Amino acid sequence: MSLQYSCRLCDASVTKTFVDLGMSPLCESYVPAENLDSAEVFYPLHVRLCDSCLLVQLPAYVPGEDIFSDYAYFSSYSDSWVAHAKRYSDAMIDRLGLGADSLVTEVASNDGYLLQHFLAAGIPVLGVEPAGNVAAAARARGIRTEVEFLGPETGKQIAHRHGPADLVAANNVFAHVPDIRGFAMGLRALVKDTGVVTLEFPHLLRLIERRQYDTIYHEHFSYLSLLTSSRALGIAGLRVVDVDELETHGGSLRVYARPAESAGEPTSRVKAVLGAEETAGLHTVAGHAGFAAQVLKIKSELLGFLLSAAADGRSVAAYGAPGKGNTLLNHCGIRSDLLAYTVDRSPVKQGRFLPGTHIPIYSPDRLAETKPDYVLVLPWNLRKEITEQLSYIRQWGGQLVFPIPELEVS
Repeated sequence: MSLQYSCRLCDASVTKTFVDLGMSPLCESYVPAENLDSAEVFYPLHVRLCDSCLLVQLPAYVPGEDIFSDYAYFSSYSDSWVAHAKRYSDAMIDRLGLGADSLVTEVASNDGYLLQHFLAAGIPVLGVEPAGNVAAAARARGIRTEVEFLGPETGKQIAHRHGPADLVAANNVFAHVPDIRGFAMGLRALVKDTGVVTLEFPHLLRLIERRQYDTIYHEHFSYLSLLTSSRALGIAGLRVVDVDELETHGGSLRVYARPAESAGEPTSRVKAVLGAEETAGLHTVAGHAGFAAQVLKIKSELLGFLLSAAADGRSVAAYGAPGKGNTLLNHCGIRSDLLAYTVDRSPVKQGRFLPGTHIPIYSPDRLAETKPDYVLVLPWNLRKEITEQLSYIRQWGGQLVFPIPELEVS
């Protein structure tokens, strides 16, 4: 018997399955040692498709407040992500002619990884970040930050206190909000009538094409195409005017939107991306079928490799403790008998254990101490950065393993 849910975008009844990954704990709920013998809560990872508006979505099994009010993810621990933010800020300063009399507001501003670049250029900034512990890190950098969840009312209140912004950045957050319509209305409230809103989010087209099923977890409530994101923004009076295709997070879109009254005509890039989605079948219900079979193939490949390594007496550790890694490991049923430990640069995660699998997390120094034969790279989206960081494992004949889009040992 299938439960019925209402679509968070159009309110239609949603019953179609996109992919069902079974049960999994919250991907950022790292377990302290003293809680290892305590019960953990697992929630469904059953992604649905609305056959009315085509939004691919995970029901809000867990309220956003329970996930994001105290958060273990600090953006600044990824060098490549900070560099990406710097390129974005330079491009937007140039594109919009931003200066000392402008305002840049970022929603989900995290620890200030992005706004610091605008601030360094002498441009006033404002962060809006729901996690108090992360906002404190931003304030320590001198970045003015409001601790709020964005919605229509909070957007109006923040704009009243600080003024509307010339640029509102909402990078890698649009997929993270259960109330996508209210969030879009909050963005409209924050931006000037002549301003620009930019959003970055993983592109559903690339998720399917590159079999990136580990980016499905409870923090990601929606899996967006340009078509569905445009519909969500349109509800709030924002019109998409341009789009960039990015390689971040395995393939993302950067969408540029303006208030409808000042938007003008969209660029040819908007038409091109919509055309690519349509060609791939994402503008029809039938075009979303077949992903579950691809997921099973990845699971089979990874488990086969780990079981073979164990039979051969080879040691395997992992690099990174990202949310996506926890989806992958829990879905595949991988525990410390097949994967001895993982390492992570974030001190917040070190000394804890991965949710569900209870694989221990150490500092990266552990790899050189134990010299594993294989290192499974969980944040595969940072492949270039991590390959460079871990080049030293070649000294003992170690090899890197990438699980997605297909198993690769290098």
